[in-house]
Amino acid sequence: MSHRTSLSAVLVEVVAPAAELTAVEGRFPRDAVSAFGRAGLLGLTVPRESGGAGLGLSAAADVVARTARVCPATAAVLASHFAAVAAIESCGGSWVREEVAAGRHLAGLALDEDPYGATYETTYGTTYERSYGKSRSVAARFADVVALRGRKHQVVAAGEADSYLWSSRPLAGRDGLTLWVVPAQASDLFVPARSGGGGPRGSATSTLHADPVLVPADVMLGPDGGGLDVLLCTVRPWLLELTAAAAGAFPGSGPEPNVLRSGGRQLRPGDEGLNHGDERLRPGDEGRGQGDGTLRPAGETLKPGDAGLRPAPAA
Repeated sequence: MSHRTSLSAVLVEVVAPAAELTAVEGRFPRDAVSAFGRAGLLGLTVPRESGGAGLGLSAAADVVARTARVCPATAAVLASHFAAVAAIESCGGSWVREEVAAGRHLAGLALDEDPYGATYETTYGTTYERSYGKSRSVAARFADVVALRGRKHQVVAAGEADSYLWSSRPLAGRDGLTLWVVPAQASDLFVPARSGGGGPRGSATSTLHADPVLVPADVMLGPDGGGLDVLLCTVRPWLLELTAAAAGAFPGSGPEPNVLRSGGRQLRPGDEGLNHGDERLRPGDEGRGQGDGTLRPAGETLKPGDAGLRPAPAA
């Protein structure tokens, strides 16, 4: 079965019936993500020898564009996922490759340290390097463990993805960036109860805190200090193409808040065009807590009435 046939079935049977609820209530499209995984679409761009479909950017853009016509939030999640997977593959894969190929793993991007998101200029890499090339996030190694500390903004699927492509200063030296594939269940990785991001309602776009997060040293992606080349040569072009596909399919609802501009200026929460239907997105709309500023683990859900943190519900 072709990926287009599989996609049509998922859109009709799962995504479309839940799209209105996702937009109105801001509920993350978990059932849709699971359906994409079962249909082999999360592993669309993973090489065949690793169990994926072995397709490229054009196929991923087609999936994002067709999904955006039905549910902008789900398209946002897919765009972030495909860009993260592209970065992972460009570095020869990582511990998540087989899980992504099997449809059991959703990847996300945790790169932006600007609360309003980065813009992308036509001059190759200019604004991208200014925004991401001088990370304030730090990494320190202790034997086989690395402590990551920092705060990332505009993270799509924050608290919902299974791993995040995280950038930091190098372990050694002062120049460049280092990339890490951080598991969502890592201790002390938190999403604020009050949202710190925009994006389509339901995309769970928010801020991600590492305070600090302890990860195995082997989750480093590529060489220490070599991450900026990956961002400029892989993540940036993938995000630009995927965002353009979504915006062209459903004008005004493009999925990735980090890369959207309107009339030469960047869209912000509250601007029309980052919403669904007639309801304008306002700061805090994406929050899933009570706006009291409490933090919760990235893999857990804060429910109305919670006064801080609670154990994750049983599966």
